Amino acid sequence: MDQDELLLHASSFGAAAAAYAEHRPDYAQAAVRWALETAPGPRVLDLGAGTGKLTATLVALGVEVIAVEPDPDMLTELRRSLPGVRALPGSAESIPLPDASVDAVLAGNAMHWFDMAVAGPEIARVLAPGGVLAGLWNLMDDQVDWVAGLARVSGSAAIGPRDTPAAWRAETAGMHLPKTGVAARFGSPEQAEFPHGQRRTADSLVATLATRAGMLVMPEQEQQATLDRIRAFLASAPETARGEFTLPMLTGVLRVRQDAGRRPPHASGPSRT
Repeated sequence: MDQDELLLHASSFGAAAAAYAEHRPDYAQAAVRWALETAPGPRVLDLGAGTGKLTATLVALGVEVIAVEPDPDMLTELRRSLPGVRALPGSAESIPLPDASVDAVLAGNAMHWFDMAVAGPEIARVLAPGGVLAGLWNLMDDQVDWVAGLARVSGSAAIGPRDTPAAWRAETAGMHLPKTGVAARFGSPEQAEFPHGQRRTADSLVATLATRAGMLVMPEQEQQATLDRIRAFLASAPETARGEFTLPMLTGVLRVRQDAGRRPPHASGPSRT
């Protein structure tokens, strides 16, 4: 995916912010605990926070959370649903926080949008010494036969390589690294998966898949044909044809620690607050 296409996909969510908030899953608490277990303190930045799916899990775990989100429509939904959380406009490449102000930076289904050549030094800047960066992805468990069938029918725009356990480790293992010659700011990656699930109906699962970036940027006729194909599959599968069912999922986590030897100097010029 070239840079223009990446920007188009990354900016596609605002128009579907309400649907995203309603239909996207939260994150397994065990996965979030693991992401944070080596952090030096309780201050957490949810970066690229969207409508607050991961933010809400962090609030439930009792950590001190700040949310940063670049899209104004997504940020409005986050503030509406979590009015007690400090939520700021900003991006991974320009974080509106002071140096060494958080102990962990978490990104829920967002790190793949970051330009790590710019975001890596910026994330390292706001992290306290020994701080943690972790990306979390909700995966559909394609070890389950009907989920594997759904993935085949849906196509990569709806269920891509980062969305299933078979491929997500390879797809995300180097997600913390810059794509250019800029020095990496973090140490060796660790990855882990945690069981998760979401109660769905056929209609609500179709609505969930319709919020994927690849679907949002599709021409309308192609999008409708894809969603119709997904509906037909769900109507034909005994596991999903009637009433509610649990969508088998995993939350995958990539965790890295700040490389103390490569910590950037304090920002010069005006203080970032």
